[in-house]
Amino acid sequence: MSHQVSRAAVIGAGQMGLGIAYVTALFAKIPVGLHDPSSNGLKRAMENLDKIFARDVAKNRFSQEDIDAARARISPIQGDGTDANGGTVVHADTDIVIEAIPEITDLKLGLMHRLATCLPAPAILGTNTSSISITRLAAAASQADDGGESSGRVVGVHFFNPVNMMKLCEVIPATQTTSETLRRAKAFGEACGKTVAVSSDNPGFISNAILMPMINEAIMLLERGVATKEDIDTTFKLGMGHPMGPLTLADLIGLDTCLNIQNVLYNESSDSKYRPATLLKRMVDAGYYGRKSGRGFYTY
Repeated sequence: MSHQVSRAAVIGAGQMGLGIAYVTALFAKIPVGLHDPSSNGLKRAMENLDKIFARDVAKNRFSQEDIDAARARISPIQGDGTDANGGTVVHADTDIVIEAIPEITDLKLGLMHRLATCLPAPAILGTNTSSISITRLAAAASQADDGGESSGRVVGVHFFNPVNMMKLCEVIPATQTTSETLRRAKAFGEACGKTVAVSSDNPGFISNAILMPMINEAIMLLERGVATKEDIDTTFKLGMGHPMGPLTLADLIGLDTCLNIQNVLYNESSDSKYRPATLLKRMVDAGYYGRKSGRGFYTY
């Protein structure tokens, strides 16, 4: 295989982690461990996975045989893939691990450091971050006791939500990423059925450097009373040809995730155009996260 990956691991069994495990098992056709510290989180993830697989068969996207084979390749494993708190360590033969934990910088830095200490080279240390500096994450990995070599195998492998439907994978090399790591990461994304776009390690990369200011500006329009949420979303759907409006999209992404990304962009760039809307902060304070909490700009 051009990507030289015969076994994968995904850390985090949320919406994104589940989707990455899905495409890895179904398209790349390799075993994948789906790790999460929460047993309930793993249970929900596997239940949701079975629902997605059932829809695939019902809509004749894949045969039952293909789905059964893919399902058998996914192993739910409790823990964060390291030995933290006695958790199960990522399988020693893993060739790529992709973290898909919450978009919180300190959490990702800590996990990347721990993974670098327990996953031998040349396994790829991938991150699904949508905004945090890949170079900074690579520096955390270089703190492992290997002379800094682990930093060269860190790379951004950013899938899009919902992963089973969206056709893009954004690959982002850190300053330290080796050309071989970049080549393998691109090949792996393609093996997962995605078209790969490569971005430099710029705040927000390609996608969120453009998308998040648009969503944030839509929230500011709503906050100022310029238009209703329905009219803002309708304008984008019918006037710009977007499949959904920016406020509906924010609810799908998760308003807490949007705020985390917006804060990273603002803090890393010091550019006022990334300042989070006050309404976004207040909604997150209230626990209105969007679809996953049942209430955001809309009620679900």
